[in-house]
Amino acid sequence: MNNVLGMLIGAEIDRDEGGSGLGGALEGYLIEGAIRAVSPIVVTFALGWGVRFLARRAYEAVTGERPRA
Repeated sequence: MNNVLGMLIGAEIDRDEGGSGLGGALEGYLIEGAIRAVSPIVVTFALGWGVRFLARRAYEAVTGERPRA
C-alpha cells in the first residue's frame, strides 16, 4: 500500500507508451522502493560532505593555509 503512487505513475507512463500498464506499475513499484532505500544514504553522504567542506573552509580561514589531506 505504501508504493501505490509509484505504481500509478508507472502504469500511466506505460499506458502512454502503448502498454497495458501492468509492467509500468511493477517498474514504478520497484523504483519507488529503491528510491526509499537509497535516499537516506544519499542524504547522509551529502550532509557529511557539507560538514567536511565547511570544516576545511574554517581551517583555511583560521590558519591561512590548505590542509594536507
